[in-house]
Amino acid sequence: MLRLAQVFLLAHGWRRWLLSALAGALAAFAMPPFGVFPVLAVSMPALVWLLDGAISDNAGPWARMRPALAVGWWFGFGFHLAGLWWIGRAFLVEADAFAWMIPFAVVLLPAGLALFTALATLAASLAWRDGPGRLLLLALALALADWLRGHVLTGFPWNIWGYAFGGTELLMQPAALVGVYGLGLIVATVFCCLAGFADQTAGGRRAGIAAVLLMALVAAGGALRTNLGEVGAGTDMALRVVQPSIPQEDKWRPENRTRVFDTYLEASRAEWDGETGDGDLPRLVVWPESAPPFLLTEAPDALAAIAGLLRPGDTLVTGAVRASVEDAGSRVFYNSVYVIDDEGAILDAYDKVRLVPFGEYLPMGETLEAFGLTKLVELPGTFRAGFRHRVLNPVAGPAFLPLICYEAIFPAAATSSDERPGFILNVTNDAWFGDTPGPYQHFAQARMRAVEQGLPVVRAANTGISAVVDAYGRVLAIRPLMAAGRIDMRMPSAISPTVFARYGQNALAIFLIVFVGLLLVTRYVGNARND
Repeated sequence: MLRLAQVFLLAHGWRRWLLSALAGALAAFAMPPFGVFPVLAVSMPALVWLLDGAISDNAGPWARMRPALAVGWWFGFGFHLAGLWWIGRAFLVEADAFAWMIPFAVVLLPAGLALFTALATLAASLAWRDGPGRLLLLALALALADWLRGHVLTGFPWNIWGYAFGGTELLMQPAALVGVYGLGLIVATVFCCLAGFADQTAGGRRAGIAAVLLMALVAAGGALRTNLGEVGAGTDMALRVVQPSIPQEDKWRPENRTRVFDTYLEASRAEWDGETGDGDLPRLVVWPESAPPFLLTEAPDALAAIAGLLRPGDTLVTGAVRASVEDAGSRVFYNSVYVIDDEGAILDAYDKVRLVPFGEYLPMGETLEAFGLTKLVELPGTFRAGFRHRVLNPVAGPAFLPLICYEAIFPAAATSSDERPGFILNVTNDAWFGDTPGPYQHFAQARMRAVEQGLPVVRAANTGISAVVDAYGRVLAIRPLMAAGRIDMRMPSAISPTVFARYGQNALAIFLIVFVGLLLVTRYVGNARND
């Protein structure tokens, strides 16, 4: 490890920036669909060593901050470029209108997100000094930068460090205590502290050993929680999730509307697998985001067809575009979830609260439209955001909290001031991104909400990934990406609210305070030994 450390420590000029970008790109392989989190044992120590080589103990504040800022930005740029390149796929759905924007989207978004990593390394540089304290300091700065990225402006907490453990059932369980941001601090601490093995000091070795022990503790705690924790008894509801796998290029063409809707009806009418849909259990059928390629409220024949496929007491929940006449007669649209009963009546609707920037709405619309920019989802009007997250009730069975597409990436969106739901329902349409890492990353984030809240997650996606996840984040059933099909099973039950579900950001804040205390003690002990 010492020889590897010297490669990064001795790099200067453009070689330092190149190694920073390569280390960041390597870190992206810790995220889905790869999930090779051990790569962080190279990339995060590399970031430590690059900062060691860039920051001089005797330099003034600006002389320390400037190279640290550059190292952090290049690391973040490499990470986000390698992890988010697939966003460009959305611009190929209507390539004649949007393909020219691909270079800007693929490069500018990583460049902007890299500013948060640069801010983390800049902040760490102000108190950077030899010893294990710098490893904890960098871990804390990276975790706080993730939190900022998830909240500044509209927030974009995609591929934050906690998701490196999101593909491993045992390692993701701390999210039940401190959420995905707290889990990210654990990830950063483990892998930054491994750099201590190259310090050739007793303190460095202790930091490295502590990192290994922390990893073992997380795995052991996860094993105990998943094997000895509360067991849900299951609910008295049969569940069917429909995944039609309709290409985005075909979905909204007027000549395809009947065929698309018939695809949903046929999949929903099919004989249920096993004994799931037999007997007297009420049944819940779930269609993905904006499933009907028309306005359901203006299609009575479609609602009658839905009534025809449901038994008494059954419910259909579907994503749909909802129209409303507001603002002095102008027509606005909502990205919504409908609850429909066995008579074809729409019982309730939830309107998406967090819209996708540049997808469903255009920030600074008039200004950007002057430069030829438009949003990807075109309607004869504009999408309007809903007012609040709230619980919906099917005809029979447990209530649920709907999250539409992008909303599932926000931990705070999985809570409501209403009653505690029986499960979280995530409907989405990731067909925009084809067979790329995007849908896998999106699914991993929805799955983390189950661990945080102690609630099952039911996910219906047009082209995938559709799945049913239990309250511990374990995948009970899944449909692969780009494969039409359905999931039939009995609805899993919730467990008691987790610590994070009860206390949310307060639990995270207490964890951060304890961590800062540990950092200060480490610094004090290190200073005392040097004296």
